[in-house]
Amino acid sequence: MTQDNLFVALRASFPSDLKTVAVQTDEGLQYSWLDLERSTAMVANLLQSLGLPEGSRVAVQVEKSVEALIMYLATLRAGYVFLPLNTAYQTAEIEYFIGNAEPAVVVCSGANFAWVSKIAFKAGTQHVFTLNEDRTGSLLDRAALQSDRHTPVQRRADDLAAILYTSGTTGRSKGAMLTHGNMLSNALTLKDYWGWEKGDVLIHALPIFHVHGLFVAIHGALINGSKMIWMAKFDPKRAISYMPQATVFMGVPTLYVRMLAEPALDKAAVKNMRLFIAGSAPLLIETFTEWQERTGHTILERYGMSETAMLTSNPYAADKRYAKQSERRGGTVGFPLPGVDLRVHGDDGQKLPVGEIGAIQVKGPNVFKGYWRMPEKTAEEFTADGFFKTGDVGKVDERGYVTIVGRSKDLIISGGYNVYPAEIEGYINDMKGVAESAVVGVPHPDFGEVGVAVVTLKPGASVQPESVLAELKAKLANFKIPKRCFVVPELPRNTMGKVQKNLLREKYKGLFSV
Repeated sequence: MTQDNLFVALRASFPSDLKTVAVQTDEGLQYSWLDLERSTAMVANLLQSLGLPEGSRVAVQVEKSVEALIMYLATLRAGYVFLPLNTAYQTAEIEYFIGNAEPAVVVCSGANFAWVSKIAFKAGTQHVFTLNEDRTGSLLDRAALQSDRHTPVQRRADDLAAILYTSGTTGRSKGAMLTHGNMLSNALTLKDYWGWEKGDVLIHALPIFHVHGLFVAIHGALINGSKMIWMAKFDPKRAISYMPQATVFMGVPTLYVRMLAEPALDKAAVKNMRLFIAGSAPLLIETFTEWQERTGHTILERYGMSETAMLTSNPYAADKRYAKQSERRGGTVGFPLPGVDLRVHGDDGQKLPVGEIGAIQVKGPNVFKGYWRMPEKTAEEFTADGFFKTGDVGKVDERGYVTIVGRSKDLIISGGYNVYPAEIEGYINDMKGVAESAVVGVPHPDFGEVGVAVVTLKPGASVQPESVLAELKAKLANFKIPKRCFVVPELPRNTMGKVQKNLLREKYKGLFSV
């Protein structure tokens, strides 16, 4: 039997000199590759000493720290299933996740131990540990008593490595089951596609309970043997100050907007940088262009999801193996990654011609195994020929570039016509004084559903809702025009920067009720 444990592949990529720095923190702490090797062994030995059943889940809700990274790697190493939980989740949410996943082990911050442990023990969890940002907690106390040598547990490529609960922006969260093979295939593909080089250094500025920060960023650095500069919390000034020591930065669009607000961001500040990557939420073309002008760098936008890790990417460089174009095009998410099949289908299930908008479906070694304990939902989300229905709506142009138009659940059907919010948002975002917009569908007695536009403004700008609608009427068909427009201070977002349209739909659902 071959050894397909993801940890083994990551460990094999560590540099030959294990005493060099693997992770450097905001506080100036330095962790060597040897530290990662020994500490993951100790935590893995602790987990195995608990006598957990095969396939046990380890649920972790802690603040970002290098020790939390070690906990993740140790869980892989010990052959268990890692379950990261957003630090913003409160009682009802934690009750749902622990009740649904039934973890054998829960790790939480000391400050939350009283209420988290109560939920966990009630659900049948046997072991609850604490882990704090300052390198304290019962997990580390217990692990310190263990051996720092450990043989990674044998795992097959199809064995479960992690469960990621979807963000729940469109309904009840589902647990996406990702295997060792899913994540290793994606890490190796991105190492090649994004041109990772010897000597690369990653600024890690993302949360580690999500695909972007936990898998794309961490796996990317580890599979390349690259040092990480570890930011416990993102600070734009500090991130810019790290760039002379680094080469790669990954962020959500909000992070780029915040760095653009800093005078220190200029071409000199980023002259050592090789690559800036954005994802997890749409990148406004204005941000894309301003970053180009200020830094001389073109942000590489890509597309992925909890169920698949990365699916598409704008090209890193001209390469005939992968893309006909070398251009990173703003407003697109590039090409399907090597090994990924992507197609756009209509409501009738037929593949659509180039340029037409439809449902995006994908297949590849990175696509998840299914939803945890939801076989009917899993079957429903896959086609007869094995493609996963992403729930995203988009198109592919004549050059092969993929553009995401929105979520299928965001589609507005008004008077029998399909209205795509992203198209309308694009026009609103181009208007003078507008910072960003969100268009959602709400019930209407005549049309079934109509659009409502929610708009935020640039500092100092004054824009009237009526003028937004009037300008749209000059550009778009009447059935696409929102019936109402509201100017608000900010749009509701989840921790990864995605606008929570479900909250907007709920807020405005009674506008046209009779």
